Amino acid sequence: MRRRSDSLPTTLAAARAAVTAQREAVAAAERRAIAAEARAAAAENEAKSYALQIEKLKFTIAKLRHAQFGQSAERGAILEQLELQLADLEENAAQAQAQAELADAAAATVVIKVEAFERKRPARRPLPAELPRERVVHPAPTACPCCGGATLRKIGEDVTEMLEHVPASWKVIQHVREKFSCRSCETIAQTPAPSHPIARGRAGPMLLAHILFCKYGLHLPLNRQSMTYRREGVDLDVSTLCDWVGAAAATLMPLVEEIRAHVFAAERIHADDTPVKVLAKGKCRTGRLWTYVRDDRAFAGTAAPAAAFFYSPDRGGAHPDAHLATYAGLMQADAYAGFNRLYEAGRKPGPVTAAMCWAHARRKFFDVARLNKAPIAIEAVARIDVLFEIERDINGKPPPERQRVRAEHSRPLVAELKLWLQAQRAKLSAHSETAKAIAYSLNRWSGLVRFLDDGRLCMTNNAAERALRCVAVGLTTGPSQVRTKAGGAPQPSTRSSRRQSSAASTRARGSPTCSPGCPIIRQEGSPSCCPGTGSAIASWWRHEGFDHPYLDHPARYRSRDLAQNRGAGEHDARRPARCHSGRHGLG
Repeated sequence: MRRRSDSLPTTLAAARAAVTAQREAVAAAERRAIAAEARAAAAENEAKSYALQIEKLKFTIAKLRHAQFGQSAERGAILEQLELQLADLEENAAQAQAQAELADAAAATVVIKVEAFERKRPARRPLPAELPRERVVHPAPTACPCCGGATLRKIGEDVTEMLEHVPASWKVIQHVREKFSCRSCETIAQTPAPSHPIARGRAGPMLLAHILFCKYGLHLPLNRQSMTYRREGVDLDVSTLCDWVGAAAATLMPLVEEIRAHVFAAERIHADDTPVKVLAKGKCRTGRLWTYVRDDRAFAGTAAPAAAFFYSPDRGGAHPDAHLATYAGLMQADAYAGFNRLYEAGRKPGPVTAAMCWAHARRKFFDVARLNKAPIAIEAVARIDVLFEIERDINGKPPPERQRVRAEHSRPLVAELKLWLQAQRAKLSAHSETAKAIAYSLNRWSGLVRFLDDGRLCMTNNAAERALRCVAVGLTTGPSQVRTKAGGAPQPSTRSSRRQSSAASTRARGSPTCSPGCPIIRQEGSPSCCPGTGSAIASWWRHEGFDHPYLDHPARYRSRDLAQNRGAGEHDARRPARCHSGRHGLG
């Protein structure tokens, strides 16, 4: 066996070489270890990246599947599921306890009698008392059915009410203006002609109101209205209805301006927008429909609620700047970046104070909680729902009362929620869906908590979203579209299909003649594309910078109508060409 001293170097040079070799070996081992650690860290990061991508894809797929097949309601859906699970557990426990009691009772030979359950018939609500009643008295018996006696005496009666509908009726009102001649000077005297809603028009005000309400309140296209009227014996061509709608829109323009001024005179407004399909040359583009809502009922305001609508070909920030050029005050809206110029301190006539929507912030957590079952998102939804519960109790109260309750109950919860969100965000990856939902709220926290300092503000922007429901319903039943000309400016294809002109299109909500959710006035202000409209209509089009489709290009449009309608048998060559909803968007 060789001794240890034999392996040691015997000279100084050999010792130095051995030390150098040992150092190089240690350095190589360290480099290999560092490289291995780097590869392990890279592999771990790659695995995390893949996991996050998988989570994101799963969330996106689940979100799309829910958007297509799932329920649309949000409020309390998660809590309701938990309550259902709790109810099932309680039911199972009660059933087990009841079975045990029944077993004990059977062992004791005790007979338990269970009464049969009798389902109560639902009580009918009485018919409205303000409806007129028509009595139909059926013939009374003249002889006793038992003995045949004729001496009958009335002792009472049974009345059964049946609701009936009287179909609409048409009538023609003749305005007779008698002429008289003076026997002295032979001058002819006659009463001036009465005023008509449409100059030289044959439609009365009630008929015009009915057509407008059916189109914008019931979303019934003009071609369907024309078919309905034809079945009732009155042949009103679609082009005629187009003329009437456009003329009525021009007549109602002063009312539009008044409602618009009423909306922007509010201390606080709601703002929102929605996409609308725009009929362009060769393809379909997406325009925007903007709404600004005044609704002071949330803080016991007495002003009538109303909404103003504007159309724009895109979603640029210049459009809300022009719409709100004269407004300075509180505005509840979403986090749209195009509103940022309105919030600048140096804006004239003054800056707009932004209040963000808690419903948008809650929806971010709700989607993650519903699709990923994320515990943090579920708890965030529960915490925000507590704030909404407080708001329901003070809805309709004066601003001082609302602000006092919020300071006492909501403010501590909001401060606690912010600290909790910050703590949870520190634990999560910045790319996770839960962290993105948290970042959405924290980045807009100053706008979200502004409702705590002003009793006039609401927690959500739901008033504007409710105002846009009429647009969404109209697009599904019969989409109105807008054509564009070469320069890119919006050009209506018909007077009834143009969504909005540069003037606001408004509607009043809460009128006694209409339900709160449907539009009574939807001013479109654009003339018809059909012939026979007159020089005034054509002048209006050219004044607005548009080419009238029929008056400026009659041969092109009429030949197209003849070619498309000849096979269907709907076009009469002796009549002017019609506009149909499929091409011109009479929806």
